[in-house]
Amino acid sequence: MKDILQELEERRENARLGGGQRRIDAHHGKGKLTARERIELLLDEGSFEEFDMFVAHRCNDFGMDAERPAGDGVVTGWGTINGRIVYVFSQDFTVFGGSLSETHSQKICKIMDMALQNGAPVIGLNDSGGARIQEGVMSLAGYADVFQRNVIASGVVPQISVIMGPCAGGAVYSPAMTDFIFMVKDTSYMFVTGPDVVKTVTNEVVTAEELGGASTHTKKSSVADKAFENDVEAMAEVRRLVDFLPLNNREKPPVRPFFDDPARIDDSLDTLVPENPNTPYDMKELIIKLADEGDFYEIQEEFAKNIITGFIRLEGSTVGVVANQPVVLAGCLDIDSSRKAGRFVRFCDAFEIPILTLVDVPGFLPGTSQEYNGVIKHGAKLLFAYSEATVPKVTVITRKAYGGAYVVMASKHLRGDFNYAWPTAEIAVMGAKGATEILYRSELDDPEKIAARAAEYEERFANPFVAAEKGFVDEVIMPHSTRRRVCRAFASLRNKKLQNPWKKHDNIPL
Repeated sequence: MKDILQELEERRENARLGGGQRRIDAHHGKGKLTARERIELLLDEGSFEEFDMFVAHRCNDFGMDAERPAGDGVVTGWGTINGRIVYVFSQDFTVFGGSLSETHSQKICKIMDMALQNGAPVIGLNDSGGARIQEGVMSLAGYADVFQRNVIASGVVPQISVIMGPCAGGAVYSPAMTDFIFMVKDTSYMFVTGPDVVKTVTNEVVTAEELGGASTHTKKSSVADKAFENDVEAMAEVRRLVDFLPLNNREKPPVRPFFDDPARIDDSLDTLVPENPNTPYDMKELIIKLADEGDFYEIQEEFAKNIITGFIRLEGSTVGVVANQPVVLAGCLDIDSSRKAGRFVRFCDAFEIPILTLVDVPGFLPGTSQEYNGVIKHGAKLLFAYSEATVPKVTVITRKAYGGAYVVMASKHLRGDFNYAWPTAEIAVMGAKGATEILYRSELDDPEKIAARAAEYEERFANPFVAAEKGFVDEVIMPHSTRRRVCRAFASLRNKKLQNPWKKHDNIPL
């Protein structure tokens, strides 16, 4: 009996070593943690239960039968984050460069199936050289099996991908279909074709970092949601995100203890909006002052900065925030901001997370570049997302809400539940200058007359009261009382029931 127990311990020890100590040391030398070290940081201490530790590949070609390391390049299992169950897979770069084989994919598929069956998030720690060439089409089939599960799990359980090394070719499409993608600066990259292929085909000379590094994907492509300095920070931030999310689409988000008075008054908000309507101010200040303890988890901070998306808590409950940012492009909506906010709204709706919308939008960004690249269709994505959302929706208009952009930003007409406006709000088809130039075209030669007309238009329409008279704004509120009003609004909507007509699925304008 002792011999068998001894053999089990030896086999476990061997499996934990992955590709061996020499490769582990080389991995550490690049500033990266091993697959198991990452899991230890991600999950609660002692909570990890591993599956398939002894699984080995089945390939006999190209001399592969000489080396069959236990685990086959991926560590899989489940554990807890702050006591709540999650399923995790962590690719081991020390074993065949973390490349995906038939058995490697079967291990990932097993825990994804269990996550779906048991209603818990899936977290993938990706660090892989891609498909295992020695296995040919079996490796490609393995990717396809993972992709299929990504699609089935979408909107059912949260899926989080962390890119912690190379991610190339077909390997990028599994993370691309998950809800959140995080990267690690300087050690991770994603691309469909690498720098060498790019040079061969298009003659462009580009580094891996420029082509698919963290900076590229958080600032330019919007493929990634956040980038972190190192593996340790990445794991800590994933833990923080999971704390905001429900385990699945049939559960409410977790309610955490809070120590912030829901009725807290903040007099500084009365002077947040400048007197000059063209002077910018930072909308993040409002978000932080509304949130419990000022805790705001921003998503896609570096991309489309003219709109802000992220999570806060109100009375301990998770709320998704979408807010125009007057500091960037005057808060205009454009292609990028519409895509960014539209996807975020759809995520919140899929997982029953209420949505708070803070509005200061002068309209859609004009220009040939926007029109040629399809601002109509991309803008419709945000409109579509808000319109189909059935979760509680509370909107606060702080300043400008002009034209179609007013409608798009969770207006009353798109089934907004509570629509508040500050006294500084201006709800109109367009700004006074543009409106008077159209309405009084014949008087354009007389600057004094036009100035008088603009002042008259401002007095009549540059306020929230016309919309309030029509019932499109439920209440004009004092800025200092915004937290109290918003908290009470969401509290009253906790049992909201709203369903869209049955359909197989919608056809969002992609």
